[in-house]
Order: sequence, then C-alpha cells, then structure tokens
Amino acid sequence: MYAQMVDTGVDRVKSMEEMSPEEQAFQKRIDEGIRIEPKDFMPEGYRKTLIRQISQHAHSEIVGMLPEGNWVTRAPSLKRKAILLAKVQDEGGHGLYLYCAAETLGVSRDELLDALHTGKAKYSSIFNYPTLNWADIGAIGWLVDGAAIMNQVPLQRCSYGPYGRAMVRICKEESFHQRQGYDLLLAMCRGTEEQKKMAQDALNRWWWPSLMMFGPHDDQSAHSAQSMQWKIKIESNDSLRQRFVDQTVPQAEFLGLTVPDPALRWNEERGHYDFGEINWKEFFAVVKGNGPCNKERLQARVEAYEAGRWVRDAALAYAQKHESDSDRRLVA
Repeated sequence: MYAQMVDTGVDRVKSMEEMSPEEQAFQKRIDEGIRIEPKDFMPEGYRKTLIRQISQHAHSEIVGMLPEGNWVTRAPSLKRKAILLAKVQDEGGHGLYLYCAAETLGVSRDELLDALHTGKAKYSSIFNYPTLNWADIGAIGWLVDGAAIMNQVPLQRCSYGPYGRAMVRICKEESFHQRQGYDLLLAMCRGTEEQKKMAQDALNRWWWPSLMMFGPHDDQSAHSAQSMQWKIKIESNDSLRQRFVDQTVPQAEFLGLTVPDPALRWNEERGHYDFGEINWKEFFAVVKGNGPCNKERLQARVEAYEAGRWVRDAALAYAQKHESDSDRRLVA
C-alpha cells in the first residue's frame, strides 16, 4: 500500500557474489533477522528506498485526514463526531511518527514536505477518491483501514528498526479504526432501507480502489524483489490482496451487503476467493495525478502548510530567544 510504485533505484537484485564485502555483511544481518539502525552501514539504495517508502506512508496518513475531515461538521451525532475527530487526530499522529522515522535517515522534514507539495512524492492512491455520503466514513474505516492493517502488520518486522517500531503503535490504532468503521456500517445496515442503500453505495465505490491499494501484480512491480530481499517489504502485493479479499467478503455478507464483483466466488480447491480483474488503467491514472481529487488534495495540503507558516516561524523565534536567554545566564 505505502510502497505503490516506489523506485528502489536498482535494476535487478544482486547475488551475494556480486556484492561488496560491506553489502554482504549487511545482507547477512538482514537474513538473520538483525535490525538495521540509523548509524549502521547501509547501501545507498536501501536508504533511498526507505526514505521514499516511509515518506510516502507519512504523506498518506496526512493526506488521508482530508476525506474524513470533510465530514466532521456533518456527523449525525455528537458520539460519531467525537469518534471521527479522534480518528483524524490519530492519523495526524501516525504521520508525525513516520516523518520522525524518515528523519533518522538523514533527510529533513522540510525536504519531505517540499517533495509532497511539488508533486515529486506520492501518497496512497486511495485518498484521491471523494467521500460522497456519511456511509463513506464507515467504508474508509472498514475497507481502507482494513487494507492498511493487512499491509502494516508485516511491516512491524521491517528490517529498519525505527520504521518497524513505529508500526507497532500505528497498527494498534488502525485496528481500532477498522472496527469503528465496521460498527458504523453495521448500524446503518440495521437501520432504515435508505441507510442500507447508502452503505451499499459506499461499498460499490470503495471496493475496487481498496484492492488497488496493494499495488500492481507482483510480476508488474519492478522493484518489489529488491525491497523484499532487504525486508523493507515483507509480503508480496498479490498475497496481501488475496488475504484482504478472503477476510472482507464474509464481513460484507454479515452486513447483508453485496460485493460489486460478478466474478467473485469461493474456490474450494484453492481455499481462497477468486475475484475479478482490477481496472489498472484507472489505478495508474490516479497514481499519476489524474484521479477524482488529486489536485484538490494537494492544494489543500499546500494551503494548510502556508497558512500555518506563521505558527512555525513564531515557535522557532521563541525557541531561539529561549536558547539565547539560557546562554546568557550560563555566561553570567
């Protein structure tokens, strides 16, 4: 999910014989399950891939606040408003954890945000779809956060220590978000006929973008093999997507909703659900900036950053003044 189209900068995976002695020792540590820490040796390709993936993950958390924040003032009850506010706050916190993890690789927060605001850096394609009705908030929690958890739980075993440790708390909170979303849809499906129709409409619109979150098929993902050798990426796109479908379809049936895929059926021989082909043309269009809300999302982030500039400047000036006062007291 957070490695969609991440370029490792490596054309092919090296064999141990092709590696330098330092690279061999590095790969041996990873193969033995020993985590890499910020001051340890790491190949430049490993460092750059981590920066791209962690920053893309952080950007996704921050941009992901926007489609949900759109409904804070329109939540149907005070309880639902409080739940949504708490969730949006959690997502902001996740972004901060991840920006901090990326900074341990020698990149500044300003550089990361500049890459986002100029369109150089990407974020998960799912957040470029609009939230059209209240049931969309439940669908995001159930499907989007459900897909995120599927991707994030393995990342707790990522070879880079700061990233793996950040994922522990994030996974706990995302799991709660998924249950909140499902609870919202359960309430709607047990409500009026109109509410159930809203829930079905949300599922119809969010199902396929949720499957796209896992990225292209493994044989079309040029850099997956290297990321998996480095254990930056733990499981393949297709295996994660299949697990998501197997877990989610029974949940939809319990809600009384119909998954919008005529090809969906249980395969007794495989022990998994078979499902239809994803519209990859749509996926690549969204990733390249041509989705329903790409321009709107990026504009909102840039405007928020610029509007908050005075706060950052004031905080920096206060910190510098406080440091100067402390220095003077030490001299005195």
